[in-house]
Order: sequence, then structure tokens, then C-alpha cells
Amino acid sequence: MKHILTLALCLAATPVLANRVFVSNEKGNDVTVLDSETLEVIGTYPVGNRPRGITISPDGKELYVCASDDDLVRVFDPETMQELHTLPSGPDPELFVLHPSGNPLYIANEDDNLVTVVDTETHQVLAEIPVGVEPEGMGISPDGKVVINTSETTNMAHFIDSETFEIFANVLVDSRPRFAEYNHDGSKLYVSAEIGGTVSVIDPQAQEIVHKINFEIPGVLPEAIQPVGVRVTSDGKKVFVALGPSNRVAVIDGETDEVLDYLLVGQRVWQMAFTPDEKYLFTTNGNSNDVSVIDVEATEVVKSVPVGQQPWGVVVAPE
Repeated sequence: MKHILTLALCLAATPVLANRVFVSNEKGNDVTVLDSETLEVIGTYPVGNRPRGITISPDGKELYVCASDDDLVRVFDPETMQELHTLPSGPDPELFVLHPSGNPLYIANEDDNLVTVVDTETHQVLAEIPVGVEPEGMGISPDGKVVINTSETTNMAHFIDSETFEIFANVLVDSRPRFAEYNHDGSKLYVSAEIGGTVSVIDPQAQEIVHKINFEIPGVLPEAIQPVGVRVTSDGKKVFVALGPSNRVAVIDGETDEVLDYLLVGQRVWQMAFTPDEKYLFTTNGNSNDVSVIDVEATEVVKSVPVGQQPWGVVVAPE
């Protein structure tokens, strides 16, 4: 009986990984970890210099962090936050995307106009793909066959074959594209343009823009409305767009691509991530040093959680 009680206490004391939210703090050089159920901070851990892009393996065993000023990707055990190893990249890695299988990793290197493809098991570089000037956003189709890179200065979304590593199409979008996100059946691709102030809705099969989403917020200057992060619910019915220094997240009808609402969040909202059940959406607010928690079904902000200095990226552990 004593052994059973001890085991039960140990299990109760073990943090549930699926309840962890990881926030990269660009100026703090660390990652803040939150519990997605209690919405409380669990801890803060050093992760290298200027962490920005952050993601986690499908099995939840490896946490990847773009250490931009270290010119590499640092890989951590999400349970202990101990560094496991590093992965090579080009200079100033900013964002990346994992293949749905968990391997390889496609990294946008802002300073050398390349996307680096790295094998997450052998840690070897598989390819370096020349793209436009200042590559930034990375996305991947649900079937893993197409990788998208957005280049900030060239103002293009580049369509890359995930196996041959060749660009097979380029789509011109508005100024300074920052993020690329497919809906979950792969029928739409959303590309945000920070300076252009729009989100382009692209038909991935035709590689053509079929609609542009514009934003107007009463009392907010147009130049403050700067779309960055984009997230789509798994049923495709809602699209959320982080609008930077306007301090708003736009809620968009995923069928009509019309704006439904604007949610007031923290200052300079940047990136976002759902919990696995899509109950909550977490937003990183770089200038107010906090995370806003959005109730997805109710489309309302339910809490603000202070984190580190200049939070940039966010990812939630899988179930």
C-alpha cells in the first residue's frame, strides 16, 4: 500500500507535458513555460541569444529554438529544459517549420537569403535553398509536400518542393510578408504582409491570390495595423491574425474570409499558438512583456500572463 501511495504521489507531482506552453523571450534570452490549464508560469529557462522561432516535435520530445544571434538552432528536452544538442543553420535564423513527420526542419535564415534544410536525426544539412531577400516566414502543406517561404524584401511567397528542395512557383504579395499558414485541408494558404497591412488568401493549387483581407480598426492609424502571425482552427471556420502594434487580433470567418471582430490584447502582438484541443489561443505581446489568452469558442480574451522580456514566439506541447 505504501508503494502504491508513493507512486501515486510521484505521478501527481509529475508535470503533464501536454499542459505546457513555451514562450521565447527575444530580449530575455530565455523561454518562459506556462501551464495551459492553470494559466500560470511554471518556470523560465535560458536558451541562448535572441530566441525567436520556436516549435516542438510531433512526439513532444524535442523543443526547437531559433537562437538568432548564435546562428544555430538549439534543441531542448521540454520536460527538463536541458539542452540536448544543436542543429546547424545559416546566419540569423528567425523562423522554421517541421515536416509533419518531425523530420526534416526547414529554417529561414534572414541574413543569407537561404532556407536551410536539416535532418533532425543525423543533424546534417540536407540542402540550402536560395530564396528571396530577407527570408522570414515558413509554412508547410498538411500533406508535407510543399514548403512555403516568404521573403520580406522581395515580397514573395516561394513554393518549394519538400523532397527535391526546388522552388516551383513564386507569388507576389504585399510589402514585407511575415508568415505563411495553410488551413488544415490545404485548400487555402494565408500570407500576412506586415507593411502592406493585408493577408493574401492564395489558392495553393493554382498558386494565385484569390482574395485579400484588409483591416480597419476604429481609432487606430492604418500604419499601426501590421499583420504578422496567422492561425487557423482545425475545422477551418476561424482564422486569427496578430496585428502587431495595433494591439489587436483579428477574427476572420474561414469560409468567407471576412473580418468578424478585433480582440484587444497586449502591446505589439506577434505570434500565436493553439492548445491541442483549441480551447485557448496564446498570443505573444512583445512590448508589454506578456501573453494574452483567448477563449477560441467565445472569441474573447480571458487573461493576460506576464512572461519575459519581449516575448516573440510561442508553441504548445502536443497531446
